[in-house]
Amino acid sequence: MNINTGGGLIGLLILIGDIWAIINILQSNAGMGAKLLWILLVVLLPLLGLIIWFVAGPRGGKV
Repeated sequence: MNINTGGGLIGLLILIGDIWAIINILQSNAGMGAKLLWILLVVLLPLLGLIIWFVAGPRGGKV
């Protein structure tokens, strides 16, 4: 009997969060260098990068 701990679901939720963060980073008013650094942070450190972006990342989208 195999008990699934939900690891796949957690990974999927993190992936969705990362994609959402990248879209918001690209739509922000930050400079291209800052956008690139934020995207690299989110891609290289998926969960930690998402949390850091959520707390301190660039804000503001299309007006």
